[in-house]
Amino acid sequence: MDLQEILNQLKNKNEKDIALITRAYNFSQNAHKGQERFSGEPYFTHAFEVGKNIAEMNLDASTIAAGLLHDVCEDGHATEKEIEKEFGADIAFLVRGVTKLGKLKYRGEERYRENLRKMVLAMAEDIRVVLIKLADRLHNMQTLAYVSAHKRKRIADETLEIYAPLADRLGMGKLKSRLENLAFPFSFPKEYEELEQKVAQKTANKETYLAKVKYKLAEELKKESVAVKAMDSRVKNMYSLHRKLQKHNNNLDEIHDLVALRIIVENVSDCYTTLGIIHQLWKPLPGKIKDYIALPKPNGYQSIHTTVFCIDGEITEFQIRTRAMHEESENGIAAHWAYENAGKPTEGARVDKKIAWIAQIRDWQKEIGETKEFVDSLKIDIFKNRIFVFTPKGDVIDLPDGATPVDFAYHVHSEIGNHTNGAKVNGKMVPLDYHLKNGDLCEVITQKNKKPTLAWLDFVKTNYAKSKIRGYLKK
Repeated sequence: MDLQEILNQLKNKNEKDIALITRAYNFSQNAHKGQERFSGEPYFTHAFEVGKNIAEMNLDASTIAAGLLHDVCEDGHATEKEIEKEFGADIAFLVRGVTKLGKLKYRGEERYRENLRKMVLAMAEDIRVVLIKLADRLHNMQTLAYVSAHKRKRIADETLEIYAPLADRLGMGKLKSRLENLAFPFSFPKEYEELEQKVAQKTANKETYLAKVKYKLAEELKKESVAVKAMDSRVKNMYSLHRKLQKHNNNLDEIHDLVALRIIVENVSDCYTTLGIIHQLWKPLPGKIKDYIALPKPNGYQSIHTTVFCIDGEITEFQIRTRAMHEESENGIAAHWAYENAGKPTEGARVDKKIAWIAQIRDWQKEIGETKEFVDSLKIDIFKNRIFVFTPKGDVIDLPDGATPVDFAYHVHSEIGNHTNGAKVNGKMVPLDYHLKNGDLCEVITQKNKKPTLAWLDFVKTNYAKSKIRGYLKK
């Protein structure tokens, strides 16, 4: 537990930040003296690992310090007043926020929902609180084997249902994959074991094959003066693969992105040049080119994906992106971190429009009184697989998979939703229960005397639209 491991992660080292983190490290170590975890390790090990996880996310010194201190009030020998006196109002605010989230332990479904609600609202107030909580959950998952057997599955299920999707929604792909891979063996032990064996057999010869592909592609890119910053392969994360296999009758031969080749280049222009060169070398599979640079995913992810009939006709996926895009895909919000209003913790951390849905949560909190309804809204409206649909003006509306034109209308504006009379998708009239697809252009046709009907509740997908329809019908 060397402090230097944390300090080495700091991007902008300065004496003030180093001094702050060092003080937090020493304070936490003293506060947890004599305490042990289930594993028999000193309790401070956990505080240290949480601080290190936060440092690896490239977050600021205050958030790292708060991570080191996050348990000193609840499990250590310190008070909130001592934290504020020693470290200031901002860090005390973060520690208090994480402590509040830790107090509600799992005591049945109702308490669990209330805990989740508090966590999400804490995120809306200051997102750093939830980033610390995610770092905390990551280390707890790394030591899950030491927890009593009856608790393991519940904690793993909660991680797959809430924490991993939350990391994904924040664009933190690396953290999402780590959480999923740690939880999968405890949530689905039989499925995990079977899949692990299949994947081992399938990927055994892939490295030798991809080495040939890399060599051939590197030669062609060099001829075209494309500066390649990195070219490596990545194996699909096991839980994502498990979910994908459920849609493909458990047939691993139908999964073409089990192993993909990732190419990182200098700029956007080089991304498209690289795509052209790959398609000159090998024929692409129809419908398998995805341009997430021109149309980023709702969580900010950008990359070009293409699947081709590669050397010896073997189907291979390529992912092309710039270094900045790669950093974004790995660390999401932490990659473009901006904390304003220093010294004004109650105003919270401001984040850009890529995650404007956080502000949306705050609005829902005012409108939805019952915890169960609020949590159900989160699971569908926020955490479910996302699609993006265009308005006629080119604005992007972010919706869950399976959403309808009525869901779209309410997300544009509640008055448009209330007076929806019809919809055109990509220029053609569609029924109101039509399932929108990623990239669709949707135009809502309104009529003044048109009103929501009870029947709409049978097909709308988002809880947000349902709550608006119910509210109108009650009036």
